[in-house]
Amino acid sequence: MTIQKPHTPSSQKCSVWDPENIMKEYYIYMLASNKNGTLYIGVTGNLQKRIYEHKNKMIYGFTKKYNIDKLVWFEKADEAITAIAREKQIKSWHRAWKIRLINKHNPNWMDLYYDLF
Repeated sequence: MTIQKPHTPSSQKCSVWDPENIMKEYYIYMLASNKNGTLYIGVTGNLQKRIYEHKNKMIYGFTKKYNIDKLVWFEKADEAITAIAREKQIKSWHRAWKIRLINKHNPNWMDLYYDLF
């Protein structure tokens, strides 16, 4: 059985459609510089790779500048749009709410990256 890409006019190409996205998982994650330190919230389709990039300072910007590379919380979503909406929701929260979320699931602020393997 072959999967056919739905037809869309060229002016309305769907950049999200990709056969590899079928049954793909997405992740919303929080990094910290240290316990109660600077936080970063992101979304990705490949959590191991993305955190590796943060840890190895391969991504220029906020996380590299402030040495934010400890994975302290993450959540899985089945669709990209759901993950992006959740990321935006958490980014809009007060800092205290974000810290409460981390403390609920990871009270010692352990780096969860190594548990992914």
